[in-house]
Amino acid sequence: MNRLVHASAALAAITVFTLPAHAQVTVKDPWVRATVSQQKATGAFMQITSAQDARLVEAKSPVAGVVEVHEMSMEKDVMKMRAIPELALPAGKAVELKPGGYHVMLMDLKQQMKEGGTVPLTLVIEGKDKKRSTVEVKASIKPLTTAAPAKMDHQHKH
Repeated sequence: MNRLVHASAALAAITVFTLPAHAQVTVKDPWVRATVSQQKATGAFMQITSAQDARLVEAKSPVAGVVEVHEMSMEKDVMKMRAIPELALPAGKAVELKPGGYHVMLMDLKQQMKEGGTVPLTLVIEGKDKKRSTVEVKASIKPLTTAAPAKMDHQHKH
């Protein structure tokens, strides 16, 4: 019985809920990189697929004072990061948020992100009709060393 309770809790922690059905957005494999005790920023990563053309226009989390959608790009052999106002979600195509690419940046963290925990995220999706819907995500916290891209310059351009 105890295993069943733990299995149910684990399944609930990774389940994605969509509120308005018209968005038809799914999120696969959401995770957040763990932090050290004084670290004030980390990234959230996942795959987002929308049944119709849509845009990720905002992200929120109670664990961070500031949450932004970011992109990383190479400029003269230096990896640069900047906030973007939206991320296109083409119909039927998985958009991968990953280290070294698009990601959700969690800044002004209110607590340390410890491996094995979960982080609640709210993704705000806007359809072609300008209607917004939210997707609630529980992202697992993975080790600090998970998929770290080489040669990163964390210059935030705002």
